[in-house]
Amino acid sequence: MDIGATNLRVALGDEEGRVLKRAVRRTPREGDELAVSREICRMVRELLTEAELSEVVGIGVGTIGPLDIRRGVIVNTPNLPFERIPVKEPLEEEFGLPVTVLNDCVAAVLGEWRFGLGRGLRNLVYITLSTGIGGGAVVDGHLLLGKDGNAHEIGHIVIDQEGRLVCGCGKRGHWEAYCSGSNIPNFVRLLLEEKSPGEVEGSLLLRMASSPSNITAKLLFDAAKRGDRLALEIVEEIGRLNAIGFANVINVYDPELITVGGSVALNNPELVLPPIRRYVGDYAINRVPRIELTPLGGDVVLLGALASVLHGLE
Repeated sequence: MDIGATNLRVALGDEEGRVLKRAVRRTPREGDELAVSREICRMVRELLTEAELSEVVGIGVGTIGPLDIRRGVIVNTPNLPFERIPVKEPLEEEFGLPVTVLNDCVAAVLGEWRFGLGRGLRNLVYITLSTGIGGGAVVDGHLLLGKDGNAHEIGHIVIDQEGRLVCGCGKRGHWEAYCSGSNIPNFVRLLLEEKSPGEVEGSLLLRMASSPSNITAKLLFDAAKRGDRLALEIVEEIGRLNAIGFANVINVYDPELITVGGSVALNNPELVLPPIRRYVGDYAINRVPRIELTPLGGDVVLLGALASVLHGLE
């Protein structure tokens, strides 16, 4: 199971890491704290026959955080309107199966380690550039979790000491506030305010948006793909800030490989990865590892949740 701020994804998988059946639904944003777990239970019942369900050996969940990993509860997430979202207990009660709950990016790095480019490595980081920014790390062959399961909130690394933008968590200067899919529009508008009329005149990006208030991350990357000078300049600056974030991760975890996923990266790899690779060496003190797009695509969290059932969390 993959619990996201936008979508819930449920899949049936086997010991080879193959996804046999899947379902996707919008994440509930109304109701009580059990609305999410109730929806997941409905999805499972609709997706699987009783015979299939009887063969399931366990349930793995990768979810947005922050987490109370011992209780399997999402707490005070900035991306959904619930103070707490119980996950582990409702699923165990409904299906009578063991349930493992992980931060979605921790699940993703586990999936990469078991089924992706990280097989055979002992030091690996996964970074998602999506609605938010997050990460997971394997260091010396150990999956890092932290006291509450939140060891990898890398999106909240400070990359702007002036704190010009406020993150969704309420703090200033965080990486996620500048380079995540939900906050790129804020950063674009900030950069536009610093430019003269002559610097933005004739911009395809502004013509496509009709107004700065209508700019989205998708519009920015679409304009850049069409060669718009202003959009390309902004994408380059986003790439430089991403490189600062990646360098901080490299300096802290010293990985052999960083794999990158999330909708921003997966939909725009030719614009997202090159500037990171170009600038990261300016900020990293440790040897820069390979930085690659995950081959597991949008299934990386689901496969990590599957791996948590099949392989455990060693």
